[in-house]
Amino acid sequence: MKTPLPPTFRNAPPAVMVAATVVLLFGGCQAAYFGALEKMGIPKREVLVERVEKARTAQEEAKEQFASALDKFLAIAKVEPSELKQRYDLLNAELKRNEARASEVRARLTGVRDVAEALFDEWKEELKQYSNMDLRNRSAAQLEKTQRNYKDLMVVMERASARMEPVLTAFRDQVLFLKHNLNAQAVRSLDATSQTLQADIGRLITDMEKSIREADEFIRTLKPVE
Repeated sequence: MKTPLPPTFRNAPPAVMVAATVVLLFGGCQAAYFGALEKMGIPKREVLVERVEKARTAQEEAKEQFASALDKFLAIAKVEPSELKQRYDLLNAELKRNEARASEVRARLTGVRDVAEALFDEWKEELKQYSNMDLRNRSAAQLEKTQRNYKDLMVVMERASARMEPVLTAFRDQVLFLKHNLNAQAVRSLDATSQTLQADIGRLITDMEKSIREADEFIRTLKPVE
């Protein structure tokens, strides 16, 4: 996944922008990318917050897209046989949008993992720099708490992401069957299996809503109190 520039970084001087672009285009390691951001005054914690926000948005959009696709799939039983080809084209387009949303979610989660690992490694290493043991212990405790919160978040986000693929597989099968059998009998066959697909998408939406709530809570724990 091409790593996007944070909003603050996009306003950087041309020389810094060029350096960042070189890092991204030529496969520079994440450490170099995060190092460039640090020099611009953009800490890893801020990047993590931004990426979790984008992952949350991607899951919200995926949830809405899968629900929309289900509505259109269920409506196929109400169309006239002469409209089946048009309905197939519509459902196939919905499938492509579902796949695109699923890919976006997976990419966003990869971005979250990358910066979280870098942040926690840096934080752990910097604990060695403390001379005041009380402050060091408090910082170590905060690190452990943040890591626990992060792990809890990723469990629910990855579970929601994993639920997308079986739904996509089932939806692909239904769309392909309709393509090969554009007739009323095919529609009746699809209608017989629609309840299973509806239940699968219902569970997916439930998991995504839980994931979105967890993301909101995690973001609140990282953002500074204003």
